[in-house]
Amino acid sequence: MLQEGAHGKWTVSSSDESAEEDSDSEKPSTSTLSDAARGRTSEPQYPCSEARKAAHKRKASPLKLTDESLSTEIPPAAKQRTSQEGLGWCLSSSDEEPEDQQKHAPKETVKEEKYDAPKEQPLNLCKDDKLSENLKAEEYNETPSEAQDTWDLLNGGNPFRFFLTKVSGIERGYNSGALHIKDILSPLFGTLISSAQFNYCIDVGWLVRQYPQEFRKKPLLIVHGEKRESKAELLAQARPYENISFCQAKLDIAFGTHHTKMMLLLYEEGLRVVIHTSNLIAEDWHQKTQGIWLSPLYPRLPKGETGSSGESETNFKSDLISYLMAYNSPILKEWIDLIQEHDLSETRVYLLGSTPGRYQGSDKEKWGHLRLRKLLKEHALSIPAQESWPLVGQFSSIGSMGADGSKWLCSEFQESLVAAGSGVTPFLKCDVPIHLVYPTVNNVRQSLEGYPAGGSLPYSIQTAQKQLWLHSYFHKWSAEVSGRTRAIPHIKTYMRLSPDFQKIAWFLVTSANLSKAAWGALEKNGSQLMIRSYELGVLFLPSAFASLPKTYNCYRLRLSTWRE
Repeated sequence: MLQEGAHGKWTVSSSDESAEEDSDSEKPSTSTLSDAARGRTSEPQYPCSEARKAAHKRKASPLKLTDESLSTEIPPAAKQRTSQEGLGWCLSSSDEEPEDQQKHAPKETVKEEKYDAPKEQPLNLCKDDKLSENLKAEEYNETPSEAQDTWDLLNGGNPFRFFLTKVSGIERGYNSGALHIKDILSPLFGTLISSAQFNYCIDVGWLVRQYPQEFRKKPLLIVHGEKRESKAELLAQARPYENISFCQAKLDIAFGTHHTKMMLLLYEEGLRVVIHTSNLIAEDWHQKTQGIWLSPLYPRLPKGETGSSGESETNFKSDLISYLMAYNSPILKEWIDLIQEHDLSETRVYLLGSTPGRYQGSDKEKWGHLRLRKLLKEHALSIPAQESWPLVGQFSSIGSMGADGSKWLCSEFQESLVAAGSGVTPFLKCDVPIHLVYPTVNNVRQSLEGYPAGGSLPYSIQTAQKQLWLHSYFHKWSAEVSGRTRAIPHIKTYMRLSPDFQKIAWFLVTSANLSKAAWGALEKNGSQLMIRSYELGVLFLPSAFASLPKTYNCYRLRLSTWRE
């Protein structure tokens, strides 16, 4: 759909935004540049939102700011290479209010520069991306010691199977025990037969290059949520690769996205599931903090055994199949059948997903925050004086949550996060402290990427100004223990901790940002849950790891006061 704005024509596409609760409007959520503008070399060579393209333009021609009040402790220039042409970074879901985007999106695209659109020219999507020099130089060659570390990880070095991604530019020791996508796809993990990649933002050419040479022609299914022009761009990227096929996720509710990030890897030796937080673009695996859950290698069941065979105590197998069935796509039937044929009984985590729809009755507890509420009620261990155990949420995007906390955050969402075993004495959920970790301007300025890192932290000023109350919950990003304070977080985590931050009641790593679009919002006096987007994560509960030595801890977390 073409619309006229102050700066010319612009088109609309879907986004992960949260509309007003009582709105049924199908209004546009984001804008994209004209075909002519999309051909400019400063833009990403993969489908992305208008805001991401605007960020590319700003990075190619940054404003020169002089502000002596800003700290010069770590100047951005010392952290970045000079060549920025063609570099992209992923905007996760924007989570903004639709009416705000309609008013401001066209202006945002040219906010910092004026230009005359060049004549229309074809878009070359099939050639290699023009990455910045630092990404070109980092063709990730694993040393023998790193290969040994990876092998050790596969053989019990991390019983939780939770990993961070490797970060370029930090001390080498901090990357010990971390994974790059090339590690995950390496022959060490198995002899690949075929794979499926579920994601939000995908650079097909880059993704193919992450596979070892011997696996690059194996069947690859890409599950996405692109529509219209963005879908056409994605398909164009894949034309040189005969082994690639696509599955388009249905997004029937406005402002939803396919935000799930998962890999299904079929090997000659078995099957592996990877649930993570990174988009399939170079920048998300370079200098950002991301999280990964890597399943064990699931062996094939003996012939004749299917159905409930190979189920884990966490019901991971049936929940994964239910999630894939929610796509209602014949293309995914093959993967559902493959999962049925494998033994997933060694899984110790619970699957927590969101799928678009309006759910009533028992279906309300299948997805979103009500799914988390159900799991915590049934499986969380009781904790003493639990009203003093704070909730901590950490994310890369923030949606519209209403005029005050009672509209969603401190009501239905908090009630799900404080749910506990049925034997626990009830208490007032409002007594539970909430800490929300979100990077500050200084976090971004002093990051490894400098200001452009903010392109992965969409929180519009229009939405922020309508919920200033939220800022009292904020804490700045700090990750000294893992050496990632300067690696901007695109990871999303939620947890319940003891007051001294030494014990953990539960931990969740997920693709879901802090938004109603991702987690769902109750409608019709609580009788219906409405979810807009696809999301996926895994929940760690102590009860599922009871057999492990008590010396294992997920990680330590330190909070600092959020100030700007």
